[in-house]
Amino acid sequence: MIKISEDLSIFKKFTSEAQAIELKELLEENGIKSVLADNIPPVDVTFSGNTLEHQYEIRIKQSDFKKAEKFLEKQAENLIDEVDKDYYLFEFSDEELYDILLKSDEWNEFDYTLAQKILTQRGKSVDKDLLNSLKKQRLEQLAKPEESQKAWIMADYIFAVLGGLLGILIGYFLWTAKKTLPNGQKVFSYSDKDRKQGKVIFIIALVIFPVSLILRAFGGI
Repeated sequence: MIKISEDLSIFKKFTSEAQAIELKELLEENGIKSVLADNIPPVDVTFSGNTLEHQYEIRIKQSDFKKAEKFLEKQAENLIDEVDKDYYLFEFSDEELYDILLKSDEWNEFDYTLAQKILTQRGKSVDKDLLNSLKKQRLEQLAKPEESQKAWIMADYIFAVLGGLLGILIGYFLWTAKKTLPNGQKVFSYSDKDRKQGKVIFIIALVIFPVSLILRAFGGI
């Protein structure tokens, strides 16, 4: 069994444990070793404003991403002919279908494959060059650092100076946090500027926190 480590990247995320287990079993049956991680989003939810959501992650080696994607797309192709004509994608405009092709990471393989077929049936251009170009464009979009965290950085400096543990946690997170791109590549979540600030905050808080504990201990005597 593969241990969760830096060698593994998030391949898919689910809110349903049953769906995650189903994909894990399918991958294993096709020779792709995987790990199911029971994960709750970390500190960055406070930056992005997202609600806390329990997630199940399927992690595999980055070198297995293309193999896994091809297997799932092939599986989806086998189901295309069985889809009902009242399936909601048939009501999508051409622009909306192309948006699915661009943001394939936000859709399941069935919808991604069906969007291609519908566009082709409508006489629109869909080929490997286009799909590869859209995937490249999407990776460039997702690889961009998150927006500047000025407000949180200012607040975290206060936490750090006051000797709070939160200063250590947020500072370390800003400094080291990474996100996984759809191709399995891991990149830093925040800009170099924000990461440098996070490192400074982490060091300040790391120094002041134990001192504040000592002062509080003596102050309580």
